[in-house]
Amino acid sequence: MATDNRPLSPHLQVYRWQITMAMSILHRLTGVGLAVGALVLTYWLNAAAYGYDAFATAQSILGSWIGILLLIGWTFALFYHLCNGIRHLVWDAGRGFEISQARASGITVIVVSIVLTVLTWAVIWAG
Repeated sequence: MATDNRPLSPHLQVYRWQITMAMSILHRLTGVGLAVGALVLTYWLNAAAYGYDAFATAQSILGSWIGILLLIGWTFALFYHLCNGIRHLVWDAGRGFEISQARASGITVIVVSIVLTVLTWAVIWAG
């Protein structure tokens, strides 16, 4: 049996970035972001249980511009992870594997996630 002088598996220099690749990475990152968001939610609820001073501190942190920015990011992460999870369920059913369908569903997930995030925060700020 002859041995070849080629790599056993492709490396990153071989691949071109595609929307499905970027969305897979973003799906994992939003999952981590949701876990961090759950810790922040736990902190906020604990602060509410500890009394007025602790809750006021938590509210001042989450109500600051950076806190609002993080909350908007966590909202996007929630909607992105949800929509992309639904996309994966469709794939699990054996549909949507064509390149054009995968690209269209990826763009749809991004657009729907942004729209849901904007609508959610529009309702929050209006109320």
